[in-house]
Amino acid sequence: MVTFIKKSFINCSIEQLFDFHLNTQNLTKITPNDIKLNLLTHNFTPKQSATLEIISTKYFIPTYWKIEIEKLDRPNILVDKALKSPFKSWVHEHKFENVDGKTQLIDIIKFEMPFGIFGKLLAPLIKKDLEKMFTFRHTQTKEILESKD
Repeated sequence: MVTFIKKSFINCSIEQLFDFHLNTQNLTKITPNDIKLNLLTHNFTPKQSATLEIISTKYFIPTYWKIEIEKLDRPNILVDKALKSPFKSWVHEHKFENVDGKTQLIDIIKFEMPFGIFGKLLAPLIKKDLEKMFTFRHTQTKEILESKD
């Protein structure tokens, strides 16, 4: 299992940041331009055990994701787990913490590649891609939420 962690501070309330992440329409706002996101589940209500289906297209290659909300503890944690994805396993933990009047956003992703040893060789490339994607996501989230004040 490989772990990727991305942290940043957002100048907003913990509730604002949590609610921002609950709104699936915001996924398209924080997705890098080289990825097309198609939400297959409409009118999604985030709650424990709810599932969301999306198609993510990068380099003209579509991938289907079925994601289940594994844990939702307002306003501190949201954990989603891929039931179907290009990965052997994928768990994404979104943590929200108050730190000195700001909110710290912490994304923790634990994943396992398919294809045995070949998949393990690709893991560093996936981590590099995740770093790029989550840097973009955190920057966009910060810009959107901090411009609301």
